Amino acid sequence: MTFSRGIGLFFGKIIHWIVAGLALSRVHPNVLTFLGLVINAWAAWLFAAGNFPWAGVVVIGAGLFDMVDGRVARQTNQVTKFGGFFDSVIDRYSDLAVLVGLQVYYASINRYFYVVLCAIVMMGTVMVSYTRARAENTIPRCKVGFMERPERVVLVILGALMSRMAPVLWILAVFTNITVISRMIYTWHETKGLEDAQLRAVPAEKNLKSTNPRR
Repeated sequence: MTFSRGIGLFFGKIIHWIVAGLALSRVHPNVLTFLGLVINAWAAWLFAAGNFPWAGVVVIGAGLFDMVDGRVARQTNQVTKFGGFFDSVIDRYSDLAVLVGLQVYYASINRYFYVVLCAIVMMGTVMVSYTRARAENTIPRCKVGFMERPERVVLVILGALMSRMAPVLWILAVFTNITVISRMIYTWHETKGLEDAQLRAVPAEKNLKSTNPRR
């Protein structure tokens, strides 16, 4: 067994025990989802105060709730369509709350360029989710790109713990928007393929009707 696999199994067991305990407590999964937002709001307050390392620790705690709410829902047979919708909406609020906290901090130290950079990250963060949701109304799947929520959260945690949020914001600003562009291109290719297939199907239907006229 490799070291990394051992660590994964260890933390996997911890998550399993936490989920089992929460399932026995009969707590509703949506309550866990909302608690994650509350904890992220606490992290945002710490970011606004410039206390980055503790903010990173709190974001880790919020991430724990994000990992277990879905598992608790499945284990207690409380999976609902609204639960998935609620989780997605709360995730967006959680992401934006942290970035608002950073904006407040940079505004307080008169680093207005980084206030704007945070705004660009906010746009990219929202659009990564929106482009996938909108695309999947038209095509079966659109999960291309690599700057999804888990990657963003890990980067924020690392930047906070090391008090190096500026480079993390640059990375997020660039790669969230690259992910958006890649999803737009992918969706264009997929929809074009569907439209071309439909256009090819129409002449085929006409030819079939012409060779089999009604009597």
